[in-house]
Amino acid sequence: MTTLETPRLISRPWTEVDIEPFFALCSDPEVMRYFGGPQSREKVEATVRSCIELQARFGVWLQPLVLKETSAFVGMAGIAEVLFEEHFTPAVEIGWRLARKHWGHGYVTEIGKAFVDYAFRERNFGELVSFAVQDNERSIAVMKRLGFTHDPADDFDHKRVPDDLPHLKRHVLYRLKNPVEKSA
Repeated sequence: MTTLETPRLISRPWTEVDIEPFFALCSDPEVMRYFGGPQSREKVEATVRSCIELQARFGVWLQPLVLKETSAFVGMAGIAEVLFEEHFTPAVEIGWRLARKHWGHGYVTEIGKAFVDYAFRERNFGELVSFAVQDNERSIAVMKRLGFTHDPADDFDHKRVPDDLPHLKRHVLYRLKNPVEKSA
């Protein structure tokens, strides 16, 4: 299991103590605005169980993000295999979700850089992708700060978004190539 540290943050495997703060995060309508709205406790617990199982297989996944100084839960971030078929899959994505009180502190960019470095240096992935609802300006700004680039031809209608949420269907896709030449 992978733990990443930055000057202010630690991204580490899930534990039982993370369920309650993650449920609070997933209960916030503003945080969940681009994820279909607040989630039930059962859904949150199922997400955590799934992340634990997938992390065991992949070595890292979307995992808790805590402040180094206080161990306060900030949200989740990480890299993960894209688990649906689309024109850009198979692929590894970088993603995040932060509690609203932690927005605007540069935490996602900080841990995002650490995950990009880990993905390219430690795992030797050739490319990372990141995607978000087309109106999610905050996430798109982070993608740009991390150096990801956008080609509108890559944008897609997310197959896992229910038809009764048409405003969340259209997603923008950003890509970042590994700058290190892979040896043949």
